[in-house]
Amino acid sequence: MNAMLTRSSRLARILLAASPAALIAGCATMPAADMAATPAAPAAPAAFEPAPVSTLVDAVNIPYEKFTLSNGLTVLVHEDRKAPVVAVSVWYNVGSKDEPKGKTGFAHLFEHLMFNGSENSPGDFFEPLQQVGATDFNGTTNVDRTNYFETVPTGALERALMLESDRMGHLLGAVTQEKLDNQRGVVQNEKRQGDNQPYGLLRYEVQENLFPAGHPYHHSTIGSMADLNAASLDDVKNWFRANYGPNNSVLVLAGDIDTATARTLVTKWFGDIPRGPTVTHPDAPVTPLAAPIDKTVTDQIATTRLYRMWPIPGFTSTESIPLQLAASVLGGLSSSRLDNALVRKDPVAVSVSTSTWDFMEGGAFIVQADVKPGEDAAVVAQKLDAQIADYLATGPSADELQRAKTSMVSGIIGGLESVGGFGGKAVALAEGELYSDNPDYYKVQLDQMAAATPEQVTETMRKWLTKPRFTLVMKPGERTEGGENRGGAAIGNYLDQAEVAPAPLDYYCDPKTCDAAALTLSYDGDRSKLPSVGQLQELDFPDIERARLANGMEIYFARRTTVPKVTVRVAFDAGYAADPKSALGTQSLMLGMMDEGTRNLDSIALAEAQERLGANINGFADADWTSFQLSALAPNLAPSLALLADYVRNPAFDAKVMERVRAQQLNRLNAELKNPQGIAARALAPLLYGPDHPYGIPPSGLGNASAVAALTPADLAAFHDAWLRPDDARIFVVGDTTLAEVTALLNRSFGNWTATGAAHPVKNFAVATPEPQPRIVLIDRPNSPQSIITAGRVLDLKGADDLVPLMAANEVFGGSFLSRINMNLRETKGWSYGVRSGVQGVVDRTAFTISAPVQADRTGDSIRELRKELTGYTSDKGITADELERTINGNVRELPGQFETSGAVLGGMVNIVKYGRPDNFYETLAARYRTMTAAGLDAVARKEFLDNELVFVVVGDAKVVRPQLDGLGLTVEEATAK
Repeated sequence: MNAMLTRSSRLARILLAASPAALIAGCATMPAADMAATPAAPAAPAAFEPAPVSTLVDAVNIPYEKFTLSNGLTVLVHEDRKAPVVAVSVWYNVGSKDEPKGKTGFAHLFEHLMFNGSENSPGDFFEPLQQVGATDFNGTTNVDRTNYFETVPTGALERALMLESDRMGHLLGAVTQEKLDNQRGVVQNEKRQGDNQPYGLLRYEVQENLFPAGHPYHHSTIGSMADLNAASLDDVKNWFRANYGPNNSVLVLAGDIDTATARTLVTKWFGDIPRGPTVTHPDAPVTPLAAPIDKTVTDQIATTRLYRMWPIPGFTSTESIPLQLAASVLGGLSSSRLDNALVRKDPVAVSVSTSTWDFMEGGAFIVQADVKPGEDAAVVAQKLDAQIADYLATGPSADELQRAKTSMVSGIIGGLESVGGFGGKAVALAEGELYSDNPDYYKVQLDQMAAATPEQVTETMRKWLTKPRFTLVMKPGERTEGGENRGGAAIGNYLDQAEVAPAPLDYYCDPKTCDAAALTLSYDGDRSKLPSVGQLQELDFPDIERARLANGMEIYFARRTTVPKVTVRVAFDAGYAADPKSALGTQSLMLGMMDEGTRNLDSIALAEAQERLGANINGFADADWTSFQLSALAPNLAPSLALLADYVRNPAFDAKVMERVRAQQLNRLNAELKNPQGIAARALAPLLYGPDHPYGIPPSGLGNASAVAALTPADLAAFHDAWLRPDDARIFVVGDTTLAEVTALLNRSFGNWTATGAAHPVKNFAVATPEPQPRIVLIDRPNSPQSIITAGRVLDLKGADDLVPLMAANEVFGGSFLSRINMNLRETKGWSYGVRSGVQGVVDRTAFTISAPVQADRTGDSIRELRKELTGYTSDKGITADELERTINGNVRELPGQFETSGAVLGGMVNIVKYGRPDNFYETLAARYRTMTAAGLDAVARKEFLDNELVFVVVGDAKVVRPQLDGLGLTVEEATAK
């Protein structure tokens, strides 16, 4: 499902918009007059020996216990008491590779159906999970497997297990023709939404060309429209019977749980599910291409993109890790061979990358290069091929390989902080068990990584990358074909599972008699009602410690020791709203140039320094703040902080580099003007705020082409010096260190940074916004299978105001998966993959917005439904008792789970400071939600969510959409993307 709206999105809403915009009282920065007038001379980071990869690998450990029920269900339990939550992750050993001819898309379609209720919990699966405060819940399907996961408060674990067991063993009675038809429509709109993006057809090209017809990986997981249309109720029920038995599944529980408790609860709820048929999976061997394949296609893209692709072994092969390392050195690292050769030294490409697709048994090695506009694509192709040939001849150096290893291991360590979700420890254990019968397979791969030598990597990549390849060229232009007829190529008859009849009753193993010696617990789960929710812990947000550097810069610190990493963010009051109106795009170009080196390190040396340390530094901005964030391994914190300081304080703004970076930004800007969501966002903001308001600009910050083309290095340096100043900087630190240690290190790197004494520039928020003019602005994007509908109005509220009730009211309308507009357009009508509404998180005046990607032929109907829902919500169809209960329970109960990771804690700290909330702000939310009433939330909605003041922007195929807009009662204007 990978649904657009999940409970985990609520954290972002609270962090971004539920706090005021004042600094914490008593912590004002030191006045500029108290600081020296001349900045200290820049200093180069000192030499440092980073921690060895072997030491990092040895520190990675996910202890677990394993048991198997007599019906074949494999259970893994990992105990992690850092937060009162448990990750529940159910993996089924079935994916699109198991689909027979004519039934493509079945695995993914059934993933959706399993969210639509079971026999003993017939409503939407998200409802009972939202009631208990689940976070990170969703489901995904790929070629090899299907998984479902949620992280729940410990007291709600039994309810989650009952729900998962019910859809494993008691589902088919709840699968109706109506539900099948609805989810078929949702999946088809998911397909349209993916196809509608620039490069959206790439997934078909990769699989159809690298894997021959008849191979299980030949077709896309999304399937074909024709096969989805042909799926019958009997087809999908037989598919379930054949593949979703407990003996074809793995259950992982990770978090605040022990094995004894897990065994009792899992046996209680899963023990009575009959064993399913023994599943035989098709072989998916790596099949080298018989001969080279060359193909050229056109797409609505910014510049020509060149691809080189080879089939390679998959996840379980001992050659997988060497090939991943080979890809990293060639085009994955920032300092990769291709980046240095084709982007930096001979800038004929605006971007390059190399990656691997790692399926269970096979995969793809993919090299891509985006041709710099104005360059001859054929010449760039020759240079790309020459670099690949040279790399195959020489192989990676020891230093390159070491940097690749350190970077990869650092990323793995960071990902294992979470117990579940899309990544985390539950995923690592489940993947190893399902794919290789070894939950510790992550250790196997880490050991392979640590032991890999340049010779081994070179030998492996020569073995596979000297075979025939698939060469794909994607050129700007109209698409020569869409995705409507793609994704369902015939795959042969490896396993015609859809024809498998329901197994006779005596085929199944009744766990009460089949293996009684293996089990001593009873099966006493009462499925007539949901298990009650046990004792739940309140949120204990980490204490925020404070300090000041010698120059007055403020530090906000929270200690987290779950993984040996530290995250540091240095934030400034700037943001895209600080861009000069005459030079929109200045800050984006400045940030791009800051990646290209300091006065001490050129761009290659800067990239290599980060890679050796396993560190990552990136600069980014939102509307109001500009930030620079470091992710560092704790053993390498000191040199990583020195590198961060050099990056922030001493950018080179080298004129020789600027033309290359400018070309990259212009290409990103051109790409945004090809992307339907990008086009809509660029159009809506100026309509809402007016072109003179700081927020009335394209929210991406990319600006406009003429302004970006005119900027000089001096302009960027002036902007940097004016807005990025020590007297306006705040430093946030979360991770495995102490305040005393990090303060000492920061004093060395930032403590002698002094302000110039110049007055701080200001953003003019006093500019009046336009009076609302309700209308539809239509922007033509020919041949779009979907339309992007966006709408909004500016509110008389700022980030400094109390937005918590407004956020709660919006949650009911469009802020969660179960919201009214999502349930209407997605779950009832099947016209969209997901729609949402939100309240923008900004310091000054915020806005209420709606976003709805819908199938093109339902554009007018969708606008009508959105308006009807909003009018009803703000008149006679206010919040119901059930909606109020769900909103209160979900928001209260999910709070502990929201701050499981260091990243979430850092986000919470930043917003407490940014909007001036008290340190215990998040701990006060539970009490606030408990006092909310329907009348109170209705009053907020009726005041702020005004349909008669909404401006709509529609991006779609005008010849299809324009006739649908008549009769909606709104003036229609036509505009162009700009």
